[in-house]
Formats: sequence, C-alpha cells, structure tokens
Amino acid sequence: MSSKNCEIVVFLYPGMTALDAIGPYEVLRGIPHASIRFVGLERGPVTVDSQVLRLHADFSIQEVTSADILVIPGGSGTEELLHQPEILEWVRTIHATTRWTTSVCTGSLLLGAAGLLAGQEATSHWGYLDKLPVFQAQPLSQRIVRAGKIFTAAGVSAGIDMALVLLALEAGETVAQAMQLVIEYAPEPPFESGSLETAPEEVIALAKLLLAGKNPTEKQESAAVSG
Repeated sequence: MSSKNCEIVVFLYPGMTALDAIGPYEVLRGIPHASIRFVGLERGPVTVDSQVLRLHADFSIQEVTSADILVIPGGSGTEELLHQPEILEWVRTIHATTRWTTSVCTGSLLLGAAGLLAGQEATSHWGYLDKLPVFQAQPLSQRIVRAGKIFTAAGVSAGIDMALVLLALEAGETVAQAMQLVIEYAPEPPFESGSLETAPEEVIALAKLLLAGKNPTEKQESAAVSG
C-alpha cells in the first residue's frame, strides 16, 4: 500500500469493447490517490465496437509514456492494432514503467504482439484463446491469469474481477471488498450460459455468430421465408 499517487492509464481505441475499460475503471478508481487517464491514438472521441457509444480520450499516446497501472481493453478493433508498430512500441514503453500491466479480453493479444507474453501463461476471451500461442504464450481457460506483473483477464466482465484483485493488492482486501459492495458486484446470472462448459450447443453456435459480427436473425428470417 502506498500513499503516493497511483497513475492509471486506460487505453482507448476504435472498435474496443466499452465494458473492458469501464468495468476496471469503476473498481480501480477506489485506489487511494488514484489518477486515471484515458489515452487514445489521439485526443478526442473514440467509437467502440457497437458503433453507437463513444468514449473520450483526454490524452494521446504521444503525451503519456508511463503509468503505474496499464489497462488494455479488447474488442473487434484489436486485430488492426496488432500490425501497428507505433502502438506496440508504446505498449512496451509503458510496460517498462508499470507496477501492473493488464489486459481484458482480446487486449492480451496486443500484449502478445508487443512481445510481453512470450513464455508466459495468459488468458483471453474463449473465442480467441487459440490465438495466444502465435505470440509464444500458453493459453489458460481461466477468468484471471497472473504472470509476474502482468494480469490478463478473460472476456469482458472478467475485467471487473481482475480489477478487484488489483485493488486488493494496492489498497488491501478490506478496501477491495468495500468497493465490491459499492458497485454491488454479486453476480446472480439469470442463465447458466456464461461459459463454454455450461452453455447449450445452440447458444454456443449463436455466440460464435455474434463474435463473427454476423446478424443471426438474418438466417432465421431467411429460413422463415423459404419455409
């Protein structure tokens, strides 16, 4: 636990998933003396993967070169970033200064592309775990994986779990538990379909269509017309 300011950087980019960033933000702001900066490729609004919601980057990557905690969200826009040397170099530069480097969902692929996961265990969204070995990482089907100062979280909502673990490390378990109570994080999902192990086959098939950016209703409507 430290009385010094804790500089937290949340990376924003087009096509990211909003909850990957906002979930950890809601938890990590509970760190005493936390200063949170939303950093984008450039300053300004960032359109997330829904193409409806926009988040705002208050700083550009040229303006921010260090952090105590780095949060890399995932989303459909991750793929494009994997081939941008400027972004990968920025991730490496920030990582060199952090106490904790973290990712949510496919954000781990960006860490991998930056060379930070080679020889390490890591996780990602279940639909993308098979991509991690490309970066010499060992994929684990777990909600949170820690490898030294790197934390990777599975899909979307797992970022909240990861952030609570980080909050406990930074401010103690009592503070983390208090924040969990503040955000009333006590999941009681209405369906047992939150993992590949519990979801029915037809639900898994539909989820894969959604991940591929396809509209499942189109297939259903076509079948209805032909019937």
